[in-house]
Amino acid sequence: MIQNKNPFFNVTLIEPEIPQNTGNIGRTCVGVNAGLTLVGPLGFEINDTNLKRAGLDYWQHLNWRQLNSLQEWEKSIADQSRVFYFSTHGKKSYYHTDFKLGDTFVFGKETKGLPKDLMQRNQDRVLTIPMTGPIRSLNLATAVAIVLFEALRQNHQQISEF
Repeated sequence: MIQNKNPFFNVTLIEPEIPQNTGNIGRTCVGVNAGLTLVGPLGFEINDTNLKRAGLDYWQHLNWRQLNSLQEWEKSIADQSRVFYFSTHGKKSYYHTDFKLGDTFVFGKETKGLPKDLMQRNQDRVLTIPMTGPIRSLNLATAVAIVLFEALRQNHQQISEF
């Protein structure tokens, strides 16, 4: 796949805490031509060795940005209707959502997930990844990969034209 200056999708991480997860997510974003936004405060420094190790030498190819606050990020979103929030508390499965090129997928910090007020304001777009085993949640990098590859699958016709 050719890397396009315009990402197919966008991933936003709200206050990520574990650099290895963020590095893995960055690597996945490069692999599917998705942009990455990190919203602070972060639980690590961007120059953290673990972040670079997990992202390997792909970080230089990543279309990413860092914002200082949730408010700053919310102001930067042009079309709120195409922003989807992922939480174990979501009532609607991501299976029943049609993703489009340009959509934004938002994930919360590893220990607490998304802020409750953010989910309340966007109840109609809070999605969950169904799990049948006795776990509370998936690893953040795993959840992001699942969603990105489903969005890629749904849009394979448009993407193959690039």
